[in-house]
Amino acid sequence: MKSNLLLPACVLALGVAALFVAVPARANPIERACLESARASGDRTLCSCVGQVAQRTLTGSQMREGARFFTDPERAQDVRQSDRRRHEELWRAWRDFGEAAEATCS
Repeated sequence: MKSNLLLPACVLALGVAALFVAVPARANPIERACLESARASGDRTLCSCVGQVAQRTLTGSQMREGARFFTDPERAQDVRQSDRRRHEELWRAWRDFGEAAEATCS
């Protein structure tokens, strides 16, 4: 009899746990990087807003590349100073994203 009650409880617990695990998986690279950064201190509201702005202003590859800036700020400096066309485009998009995020999320 106890085993019959245990199964629904386990299924319910797994379902609740899946809800908490699924949320970060849906976040885009910028939102995930924001949540993991020391500067945002896991501020979900701020990081969600920043992630939404990123989705509107950056391509997927720009989000992935820009997310690396959170963990490697020197990379951002290298991209900014680069003469490569792709880096110039990324930096221009990143700058526009930053201005939009600041205006929207602050």
